[in-house]
Amino acid sequence: MAEITAALVKNLREKTGAGMMDCKKALTESAGDLEAAVDWLRKKGLAAAAKKAGRVAAEGLVGVAAEGLKGAIVEVNSETDFVARNDAFQGFVSSTVSMALGAGGDFDALLAAECPGGGTVASNLTDMIAKLGENMSVRRAGLLQVSDGVVAAYTHNQVAPGLGKIGVLVALESSGDKAKLAAFGRQLAMHVAATNPQALDSSDLDPAAVERERRVLGEQARASGKPENVVEKMIEGRLRKFYEEVCMLDQVFVIDGQSKVREAIEQAGKDVGGPVKITGFLRYRLGEGIEREESDFAAEVAAQLA
Repeated sequence: MAEITAALVKNLREKTGAGMMDCKKALTESAGDLEAAVDWLRKKGLAAAAKKAGRVAAEGLVGVAAEGLKGAIVEVNSETDFVARNDAFQGFVSSTVSMALGAGGDFDALLAAECPGGGTVASNLTDMIAKLGENMSVRRAGLLQVSDGVVAAYTHNQVAPGLGKIGVLVALESSGDKAKLAAFGRQLAMHVAATNPQALDSSDLDPAAVERERRVLGEQARASGKPENVVEKMIEGRLRKFYEEVCMLDQVFVIDGQSKVREAIEQAGKDVGGPVKITGFLRYRLGEGIEREESDFAAEVAAQLA
């Protein structure tokens, strides 16, 4: 058996693009034979997965699940919406969000978690890449928990239970009626899906972002030529408007189109029989922040025919 040197592992990585530990295992299983190790990786789908890793995956699904006092949310990406409609892919996303409920909000722990059907989340993802022929990734995951209350979930553009293009979790603390609280929580989750608030209230906003907004509003107000004391009042008024746009508690509740969210929460406390407090929310929209590749299909065809 040939010695498994660092240089040999490096060589295999360069040939296949597979991970270092996978390369080391492949060489060990293949008694140090480089070509046999390449074949071992290909059989496991690891080399194929690595070759696809550079391709943009901005499609896929967001999955949400709520269970008792906690809820989880994940985004799993694929290259095409066609794969996102595949039953196997949807089953993987559902399984992953269920595993996220037990991962304690730790992303690495989620990837390493052992699935009921065998293998880890990460290894099952690799198998999916080999099976379906596209680059895929578990992009992010989150968890919300409460000590007494509910975590409500909502999925927009739902393609299967708990799977869609936008997923939302809202955590509500209250000693009141849990069924009524859950129904109100779902309404709040729908509100978050529709309005995409940046924070719960102004105190949760990034101070740098607020200061940047204040500077812009100041320049706009001073362009009016009004006195500085009037300008300051204009700035504060426009900041309040800004908060109403980006802070959940200050937004108009989309369910009734009239109340502020904070007013709806106060009313909900009366309805459920105990004060209601939002302790957190998470909103994932599929593909947000991913730079998608723009391609000219006609140009690509012409190039192939040239």
